[in-house]
Amino acid sequence: MQASSGIQGRGAGLGLALLSAFAFGGSGVAAKPLIEAGLDPLHVVWLRVAGAAVIMLPVAWRHRNLVRERPALLAGFGLFAVAGVQAFYFASISRIPVGVALLVEYLAPALVLGWVRFVQRRPVTRAAAVGVVLAVGGLACVVEVWSGLKFDLLGLLLALGAACCQVGYFVLSDHGGQDGGGEHAGPPHPVGVIAYGLIVGAAVLTVVARPWGMDWSLLGGSAGMNGNDVPAWLLLGWIVLLATVLAYVTGVVSVRLLSPQVAGVVACLEAVIATGLAWVLLGEHLSAPQLIGGFVVLTGAFIAQSAAPKPPSGPVASGDGAGAGAVAGAVGGELSGGRAPH
Repeated sequence: MQASSGIQGRGAGLGLALLSAFAFGGSGVAAKPLIEAGLDPLHVVWLRVAGAAVIMLPVAWRHRNLVRERPALLAGFGLFAVAGVQAFYFASISRIPVGVALLVEYLAPALVLGWVRFVQRRPVTRAAAVGVVLAVGGLACVVEVWSGLKFDLLGLLLALGAACCQVGYFVLSDHGGQDGGGEHAGPPHPVGVIAYGLIVGAAVLTVVARPWGMDWSLLGGSAGMNGNDVPAWLLLGWIVLLATVLAYVTGVVSVRLLSPQVAGVVACLEAVIATGLAWVLLGEHLSAPQLIGGFVVLTGAFIAQSAAPKPPSGPVASGDGAGAGAVAGAVGGELSGGRAPH
């Protein structure tokens, strides 16, 4: 019974992680027409996070006890998972090609693997490690890293900062799946954590993006999508409801059911999904190396997913959240292609 339940749990976790990656991956397709219509990329990011934060306010109120019980977790989640990744990512693409920044940011799954192995001193499967290597190599082809590479140390460091923020995202998600011990009756509710993360992230991004300087009239017009005019408000709704609220919620819930290395590799599919949607909806055709790279990423994700994760050997985690540490999405997430207008 327990084995069957574990298999079903991993299957559900994988499905949620894939849904999260798909939702995150679609955000760039919706954001790019808005940016081409005249909106600043940081303003699009702010609209995305602030809109999602408003929608999640009832959830935040329901779990208002988290403010008292887990203030550090909520602040860290908002700073790293929501605001940090996006700020570093957009700063990096101002100095280096988007593809290079995206690839560096997606080194986060490999960094998570190192965290699990060398910091938490927990074993990782060989298949998971192979999956990470294949996924990163495949992403190099998907983003065509050899095109227009310009070595800019500061730009690369900024992109690495985005990757490190993702690691913080994964580690905080892992912490959120553990029992708090002491006065805490159990682990904090994952959806409550993401609600407050969005609120904190929106507050931080308000200072960075300065939305009071935005041309709000653009939201009442239309944006071009592969030759078709689409209402700007519809694209914004896509970004807020699907690419943020749905993506984060499914991603955080899936954390409880997958190991950090598996969820991290599944999150890499976001880049493939984003590229595929751009092909269909924006007419941005894939090259042969990109198609091959996408296949390699899928292969890496499958290999890692098919390797049953080993349970932690020490008091690192407990309960249903044991071993969880990455959100697909994004997880990999929103975190890059999902936040980037590419």
